Amino acid sequence: MRTKTSVSLSKELLTEIRRVAGPKVNRSEFLESAGWERVAALKRRRREAADLSALNRHSKTLNSEASDVLEYQGDW
Repeated sequence: MRTKTSVSLSKELLTEIRRVAGPKVNRSEFLESAGWERVAALKRRRREAADLSALNRHSKTLNSEASDVLEYQGDW
């Protein structure tokens, strides 16, 4: 479902959208697509930060386990 809204954008941004997307582009569709891409990027960034935090919390244990596994590898 779509909701009509009003957004104020700079003239420079509108000019740039027209330049890169073409004069016949539907600005509403363009901006909605850009919004969804930004939302996805923010979600990905939060997920990656949570993953990094978990890895950092458990790094000593993980590194110890990795070293132990490497000791079992034979010489090639």
